[in-house]
Amino acid sequence: MKLEVFEGPLDLLLYLIKKDEVNIYEVSIERITTQYLAYLETFRMLDLEIAGEFVLMAANLIYIKSRSLLPIHQQPPDEETEEEDPRWDLIRQLIEYKKFKDAAFQLHQMELLQEGLIVRVPARPVFADSGTLLKSEVGIFDLINAFQKVLRKIESKREDLREIFEESFTVSDKIDFIMRTISGKKSVTFSDLFASAASRTEIAVTFLALLELIRMNQIRVFQIGLFSEIEIRESEPWDQSSAKVLPG
Repeated sequence: MKLEVFEGPLDLLLYLIKKDEVNIYEVSIERITTQYLAYLETFRMLDLEIAGEFVLMAANLIYIKSRSLLPIHQQPPDEETEEEDPRWDLIRQLIEYKKFKDAAFQLHQMELLQEGLIVRVPARPVFADSGTLLKSEVGIFDLINAFQKVLRKIESKREDLREIFEESFTVSDKIDFIMRTISGKKSVTFSDLFASAASRTEIAVTFLALLELIRMNQIRVFQIGLFSEIEIRESEPWDQSSAKVLPG
């Protein structure tokens, strides 16, 4: 399965730094490398296609980590860097990328504001909301993080016999399950959606079904606060009445 919501390895690194609530200048290469590799392993488990740049960044992080673990006088010379700390080149990349990302976000906010203003011109067609992930400020990395938490919970219940006699599940079946679960409800929490799952396979298939529904704009995902519980609800058609009208 290929996800168009993926951005890049620097996005993942910025997400991990933000989640740990640390300053970019104080990032721990050991910790962020471990977390980054855990995300790549989750991508592989879900059979998600990832760009080669993600793997390249993983190799770079491992290299930086290995250099940082050695005493300075034992570190191999690096002709491309002038600093003794091997983190600085990566930190510079992150800071520069964050500047462009913040600027792009501001431009997008202006675009969304403009979309809410309708000039009195001939009638225009009404389109369904296509900003499922972006407008809710819940991205693929937030979903993967929530998925990892559910996996850890099921790992602590290995004695469940249903894990041994594992059932067969399909993405189509789980799509129907998700739509039935959220139908008529204001919202359903991410953890509640997986409450009845009894195996890693069932959790993975349910998660893939969730991603497919997001891709098809059938559901919306959102958070009340930063890194709070993810909530899910059915998508609603674009509400033209909520837009402001400008005089023509």
